[in-house]
Amino acid sequence: MNLPESYIPILIQAGVAVAFVAVSLLGAHFLGPKQKKGNSVKNQSWECGVPSEGNARTPFSIKYFLTAVLFVLFDIEIVFFYPYAVNFREFGMEGFLAVLTFVAIFFMAFFYVWKRGALDWDK
Repeated sequence: MNLPESYIPILIQAGVAVAFVAVSLLGAHFLGPKQKKGNSVKNQSWECGVPSEGNARTPFSIKYFLTAVLFVLFDIEIVFFYPYAVNFREFGMEGFLAVLTFVAIFFMAFFYVWKRGALDWDK
């Protein structure tokens, strides 16, 4: 297999990354603390000396997860503005119209979510 010379640094970086992950995982496994099996008092969960109440498997409201997903969605939208902000002069009017279209789609999604009541905690 004959690779172009420009691929060699990429392969070296990928190899270093894989080796780092492998060494980190193996090091954590062999050098990390060992848990004793059993139901000793030491292995029980605690919170600042306050006795725990209820079950840890109590379900959360779906509104919590919906808000988290919406936050991630609209947060990622902001990430896409960075390349435009850096290169807005080179993009010209065509780039500006593309960003306006992008923002319009997200505003439509935001108003849809708002109208459906996903952002109302009282319901």
